[in-house]
Amino acid sequence: QESMHAYAANVYTTVIEELMRGKQRKFIAVEQEFFRLWWDMVATDTQKQQVHQLLQEGRLEFVIGGQVMHDEAVTLIDDQILQLTEGHGFLYETFGFRPQFSWHVDPFGASATTPTLFALAGFNAHLISRIDYDLKADMQKNKKLQFVWQGSPSLSERQEIFTHVMDQYSYCTPSQLPFSNRSGFFWNGFATFPDPPRDGVYPNMSLPVTDANLHLYAQTMVANIKERAAWFRTGDVLWPWGCDKQFFNASVQYSNMDLLVDYINKHSAEFGVTVQYATVSDYFQALYSRNLTWETRDSQDFLPYSTEPFQAWTGFYTSRSTLKGIARRASSLLYAGESFFTQYVRKHPEGSVCKCKALKQLQSLRWAVSEVQHHDGITGTESPKVKDMYMNNLMYGMLNVKKLMASIIFDINNAKKNGELYSSVYTKDSGKPDVDQYVVVYNPLAWNVTTFVTISVSNEAIGVYDELGRSVPAQVQSSVESQSTYDLYILVAISGLSYRKYSIKPLDGEQSAFVGRSIKYKRRDLTRADQQRRQLFPVVNNCYQIVFDQNTNLMHSITERETNQTVQFTQEFLEYHVNGDTMKGPISDNYLFAPNASAVPVSKAVGLEVMSGSLMTEIRQYFYSNVTSQDYIYAVYTRLYSVPEGYDGKLLCHRIEQEYSVGPLELNREAVLRTSTNLNTRQLLYTDNNGYQMQKRPFKAYVNNTVARNYYPMVQTAYIEDDTTRLMLLAERAHGVSSQGNGQVEVMLHRRLWNNLQWNLNNNLTLNDSSVVRPVIWLILGTKAVTDTLYRTSGLALEHRPVVMFGALSGDKPKLPGRLQQNPVHDSSVTVPPNLHLQTLSIPGWKYSSNHAEQVRSIRVGKQKQGDADFSRVLLRIRHLYEVGEDPVLSQPVLVDLKSLLKGLGSVTAVEERSLTGTWDVNTLERWKWKTAQYPGKRFFNSTEASEDYEVTVHPKEIRTFFVYFQVQ
Repeated sequence: QESMHAYAANVYTTVIEELMRGKQRKFIAVEQEFFRLWWDMVATDTQKQQVHQLLQEGRLEFVIGGQVMHDEAVTLIDDQILQLTEGHGFLYETFGFRPQFSWHVDPFGASATTPTLFALAGFNAHLISRIDYDLKADMQKNKKLQFVWQGSPSLSERQEIFTHVMDQYSYCTPSQLPFSNRSGFFWNGFATFPDPPRDGVYPNMSLPVTDANLHLYAQTMVANIKERAAWFRTGDVLWPWGCDKQFFNASVQYSNMDLLVDYINKHSAEFGVTVQYATVSDYFQALYSRNLTWETRDSQDFLPYSTEPFQAWTGFYTSRSTLKGIARRASSLLYAGESFFTQYVRKHPEGSVCKCKALKQLQSLRWAVSEVQHHDGITGTESPKVKDMYMNNLMYGMLNVKKLMASIIFDINNAKKNGELYSSVYTKDSGKPDVDQYVVVYNPLAWNVTTFVTISVSNEAIGVYDELGRSVPAQVQSSVESQSTYDLYILVAISGLSYRKYSIKPLDGEQSAFVGRSIKYKRRDLTRADQQRRQLFPVVNNCYQIVFDQNTNLMHSITERETNQTVQFTQEFLEYHVNGDTMKGPISDNYLFAPNASAVPVSKAVGLEVMSGSLMTEIRQYFYSNVTSQDYIYAVYTRLYSVPEGYDGKLLCHRIEQEYSVGPLELNREAVLRTSTNLNTRQLLYTDNNGYQMQKRPFKAYVNNTVARNYYPMVQTAYIEDDTTRLMLLAERAHGVSSQGNGQVEVMLHRRLWNNLQWNLNNNLTLNDSSVVRPVIWLILGTKAVTDTLYRTSGLALEHRPVVMFGALSGDKPKLPGRLQQNPVHDSSVTVPPNLHLQTLSIPGWKYSSNHAEQVRSIRVGKQKQGDADFSRVLLRIRHLYEVGEDPVLSQPVLVDLKSLLKGLGSVTAVEERSLTGTWDVNTLERWKWKTAQYPGKRFFNSTEASEDYEVTVHPKEIRTFFVYFQVQ
């Protein structure tokens, strides 16, 4: 809102005005969130008409077209697609416009997922800027800043995209003027916050172009253009004019630049240069028509990113861990809410929940989750008040979706409104634990899921029953969090996209839930532990034996029981001490990680408590700075599950769940959990790009800053392995991760920093984060073959844990009404095989026609559909989780019958296959084909094979997008 007031609204208002004044002028814009705020709240009817005209003339161009320019390192692929779809839906519905180029100039490092996504969205070329300084210098020298990028090893040339890396000047206009001490080409100066200056005089306004300096200005500009031309293969030079917070007074910008452009072109023989205003599309069109043959790049990404020897941008992988966690919880709740609502609309056409209001509730969370993907959002590189805005918007959207899901359950069950049904998602607060209550548990994944849900209760004597009154396996034990409450773990088995209802009743005397019993061990002084006198004790389930050493209260080893393979396994918390004083050397801040030295162990004493029960054993370790400390800053809760006969416990059994409690930290400390094993990993680490594909991360030695430059983002997955055994880590939020020694993997869990860098102080960008964070990581240990079959489904099971909603039962209703009895095997579930993921099932509500000619026609004659959203179009995405050749069985293509997959929602009457964001019919989408040595013939790309008879073959790593229509009931 402040940015809109200080400058963003003025950008659109003045740019539109100036473009109308000069036919030669052009402009590109990226982020739809700002544009939509202007369009909805500021733009006049005349301005709106002018935007339509300028888009048709190609003089205003939207590039990327997502809600935001998303971060590439710490975002999940689902959320990148969401924010892109959100922006594209608006642009297509409003203007019939479909972006075809990217301008990803500001994210801190480039992921190999992005070129694939942009190719799938129908883009013809991709543009990036921030990559390692030394790599960029090398590519620039050898004219290798442009290439055809095959971001996915499995999709390779089918979804490759031409990629342009900006040169050393990056995305802003070089502003040094040899004839002036003011910066050049920024005639409107720099925006001021929170208010524009009253007298209209902004700081740092460039010298106006006059007869006296026109030639000097032209010489400066031409010299820079020629310097850049030497770094590229053709004579077409992209010269970016603008920067952050520019063009809020487009009048002075264009009037000065017009003089310059005219002057250079009048003297082009003398200068050897002609210049023109251009859009990204103009630039790539010029390049494409040169018909050159380009080198290809494989699926290697550009992470991490360093700007100087001591500036490794690897701190933001962990900054504001709480925001990173909430953003992912919100994304997961949105995923559940979308499919829940879609099923409700399809199966209960006469339902009493207002669909338009429901869509608004979902849209509030779509907007919040889209917005936080910004490269200064989920990254943690914003000021505290902006972080609070993101948090508030996420919490508001989550509350809306929880209310929606609760009202749908009310409506379906015709429940008397005798107990406020409210939902509490991933919190352990159950409201009224003393009365009989029920919980509704929804499984948002399209697989049958067996797992535990945890709720907080106030009594140990408790019974849990299903819809038919049968007892359900459960375990209750004293809570980690509080003395007065208990954690109740309920074993739930739920089919795809379905829910079950469980009632929870206090019992007198008789016991239904197992009670976990506690054994507390003596606090151990690590400095005096006798290494010779090991006192080992095992904790066992069907898959693992974890051995602890009572002498230190630390983990000692893990045995994978199927192969009887034992791995030495220890875990410790360490802290990197970092500098905050720019006078004393390199600093750590929200972006950068610059450790002074190796990490230092934090605790000299460890306390241990073991809660054991028949379904679960929880090992609670508390780490103290010394033997007499009262409080701990670090704790680990490790859970090992045992599944009774008759339940499919494969995933549960192989999961070692760890929850950490970290904080509050001291200032200028960065907290890591280091896991050390005896696996001979040769210090090779694997981490994921955006939960989509894995990257190999060999340890690299540098002259400076080796520790920080070997940190990588783990969005969902990381692993280390030797020839036989793999240790897999799965996360529910992003973290920085590294392997600083053979057999080691360390995860950065939390950062608390303060520094005196002037830029950071001006923007309130210090990270004095005194919170306690509670991240969860699942460990899987086993052979490569076993972990291959488990980690994709497990990662998604962690991401999309069941949604739990609570309600009170009235006393006279011991059982729920018959029509509600949803047994585990009911016909309306939606299930895909384990190598596929139902990535999206939603009702977007867009009113646009999926026939392009019709959509454009209706916009031109001003007949866009007003009124209610379209509830008949269902958006479906299916993603293949495996790479080619990764697994003998799971890497096979899968034939999916869409009619049969969705029969629980009704009878499918039509399916249209679309581009990733829905705006193209894939049969009419023809992307540019850039010539490569591999494919010398230049041809247009066509899409994957069309779906006959509702049957689709999904190949490894494909993401297929469909509009589905059902018979009206």
